[in-house]
Amino acid sequence: MFIKDLFNLSFSAVRTRRLRSSLTALGIAVGIAAVVLLTSVGEGLHRFVMAEFSQFGTNLIGITPGKATTHGMSGAIMSNVRPLSLEDVGALRRLPQIIAAVPVIQGNAAIEGNDLQRRSAIFGVGHEVPEVWQINVSAGQFLPDDDPRTARSFVVLGSKVKQELFGNQIPLGEIVRVGGSRFRVIGVMESKGQMLGFDLDDAVYIPAAKSMELFNRESLMEIDVLYKNNLDADRVSDIIKGTLMARHGAEDFTIVTQEQMLEVLSSVLNILTFAVGALGGISLVVGGVGILTIMTIAVKERISEIGLLTALGAERRQVLILFLAEAMLLSALGGVLGLVLALSIAELIHLAAPAIPVHTPWHFVIMAEGLAVAVGLLAGVLPARRAANMNPVDALRTE
Repeated sequence: MFIKDLFNLSFSAVRTRRLRSSLTALGIAVGIAAVVLLTSVGEGLHRFVMAEFSQFGTNLIGITPGKATTHGMSGAIMSNVRPLSLEDVGALRRLPQIIAAVPVIQGNAAIEGNDLQRRSAIFGVGHEVPEVWQINVSAGQFLPDDDPRTARSFVVLGSKVKQELFGNQIPLGEIVRVGGSRFRVIGVMESKGQMLGFDLDDAVYIPAAKSMELFNRESLMEIDVLYKNNLDADRVSDIIKGTLMARHGAEDFTIVTQEQMLEVLSSVLNILTFAVGALGGISLVVGGVGILTIMTIAVKERISEIGLLTALGAERRQVLILFLAEAMLLSALGGVLGLVLALSIAELIHLAAPAIPVHTPWHFVIMAEGLAVAVGLLAGVLPARRAANMNPVDALRTE
């Protein structure tokens, strides 16, 4: 049997029973559409989150107080834990591998200016924030390089805070109150947007020492370090670890590189994408059961045809391939319909709600169509084997 004849016979069988074939293909289409759409949302979310975390660069290292893991040591040692300090930041800045180091304290307080008031995020930081966090000043300047312990009461406004308090005015030189303390405005930041729901524009930046006074803290919440591009992150991490242990006497801090964080995020998001795709796969299983049912019915209805083919010299293998081809054709048509449906819905979601991340890579499309054909092949095996194993004499007697 030639391939052309095989295709013609399979297509003729599908076309003859149009309603049944359409409903069967629709079952596969719904399954494929569900798989593609859910994995597209998962992939879109993956790319969105990775882009959000990568917008500050990839050669960053974060240091937080406290050890993330324990090693069964005596509880008396914990009383000797030293918090992260401004002096630690100075020691890290002096390392030749480090470009910049920024102390970080975050809080929330009322901001008053121009007879208006709003509550916003407060970042107590150092003068190197624009370089480390890759954010720019749109007017004025960022915090100066003052002595950390005697920093002047200067504040830099986020773009949203500036707009809410001063509108279109240039607030440079104006006095605002942050948590009740007076600060002079020396700069306004460019709009940075949101990161994972946190509005970076609805914030103000003050010297770290001033924020420690404002929030009554004795230590830093975090130190962000920017290292040179041509260096290995693990090597730099070891150098930072050695420096801080020499100062603290113990490893009472946690170091996380940007690469480590992105790897963990990527693995978690990959699992999430697989999980939502698997949920959509339930619909595909239902479609496969539909093909199995329809092909079983088709074998019963075409017993005489099977007997005639066998009597004319068709081998059992050829009968098997004929029915498998019919099942695969049904599933392939359903797969194409499902892909069109999924891509159309994805485009509608993008137009109706641009904030929802949806991304459909081409390898997803190819894999989905291959999955549809595979489901049809598996679902058609049992009916095809039954057809191939029929006795031609008994099959001809059926009529």
